[in-house]
Amino acid sequence: MLNRRILRIKAFKTIYCYAENHGMTLKEAEGLLEVSCESTRDLYLFLLAIVNPLTEEAKSRIETARAKFNPTEEELHPNLKFVENRIAPILREDPDFSKLVSRKKLYWDQYDMLLRRLYERIRSRKYFKDYLASGENSLEEDARLWARIFEREFLENEDLAGILEDLSIHWNDDLDFALGWCARSVRALGQGETWRMPPLYQSELPGNEGFDSDRRFVFGLLRGAFVNYDKFSGQVADLTPKWTLDRLCTTDLALIACGMAEAQMSPEVSPRIIINEYVEISKYYSTPESSGFVNGLLDKLINQHID
Repeated sequence: MLNRRILRIKAFKTIYCYAENHGMTLKEAEGLLEVSCESTRDLYLFLLAIVNPLTEEAKSRIETARAKFNPTEEELHPNLKFVENRIAPILREDPDFSKLVSRKKLYWDQYDMLLRRLYERIRSRKYFKDYLASGENSLEEDARLWARIFEREFLENEDLAGILEDLSIHWNDDLDFALGWCARSVRALGQGETWRMPPLYQSELPGNEGFDSDRRFVFGLLRGAFVNYDKFSGQVADLTPKWTLDRLCTTDLALIACGMAEAQMSPEVSPRIIINEYVEISKYYSTPESSGFVNGLLDKLINQHID
């Protein structure tokens, strides 16, 4: 599931926490990294678990409209295509999926306002209207609809952002990635595949058996940056004599420490590839000037200190 870019970000964030709290032990840092990695898969499960509550929201709307004192013809004979979609019962009746959602308590019951607003937004979309009006009625079409919902309706959803922030400090940053896996999962269901919990690391996916262990990579990266953080910070200070360490951005120092640790750990990888990875991360997580700073410092440090 987790790719190398995501793993670098998680290691960097853990090192940032250590930089802000030097009392943290390596064991605590490793525990924090483990929780951070597993949280992405929990987010994936939580998002995928919305399929049934959203289907039930649509069903409830139809039943309420039918029970009106003077319902319209359309309300008496509604289009049931969405409420009878085949993806919802597949997930609801899957014992592994249901067991995991129940064990982790990943429920949507208390978020009825989000479900109402989300369904209102979805039913106004052209792709949803086209789905209802389509002459096709198949598992594959249901899967395509759910994939579109996951790809289009959650990223800019303020209600969801607030919920995720309350539930986990890790979840908002992982939202796009987890949604991609939800879309991937429903498409697989649409092809008749059985739902399976994704392996935590991409190197554990079927067909990737020959790849280096992603778990070994990310924990090696964390340990290298953690153990050598003060040394790497000192090397940065030597190259920036006009700046004291407390004036340097902690985010940039954490990124540079991770970049140095990865270069030390993987001498066979081109330094430019490693540098570019941390420059790209800096564009999202640090200041506007950080990409140039991280790029220049990492280039000098790797050339001077990594054989």
